[in-house]
Amino acid sequence: MCLGIPGQIVEIVDERFDIAKVDVSGVKRNVSISLVRPEGIAVGDWVLVHVGFAMSKIDEHEARETQKALKLMGDPYTDEMAMFNKSQIE
Repeated sequence: MCLGIPGQIVEIVDERFDIAKVDVSGVKRNVSISLVRPEGIAVGDWVLVHVGFAMSKIDEHEARETQKALKLMGDPYTDEMAMFNKSQIE
């Protein structure tokens, strides 16, 4: 199963190539923000991350509620976080 997991932008790593460092449940990874760039994206914003891409911008309340719901899923969430932990965009 593939999930969109909430993460918070902690740094814009590369403006030219639209790469940001995102904190997803304590795991920090570089992700592409090119799909959400037109919405305006900044440090502190929340996004849904899927396969190395920020797919949509969300507010903090939605991010927190989504995190709660995902954790209740058990194994699918644990598996997705394990894959995210191994991933890396450089």
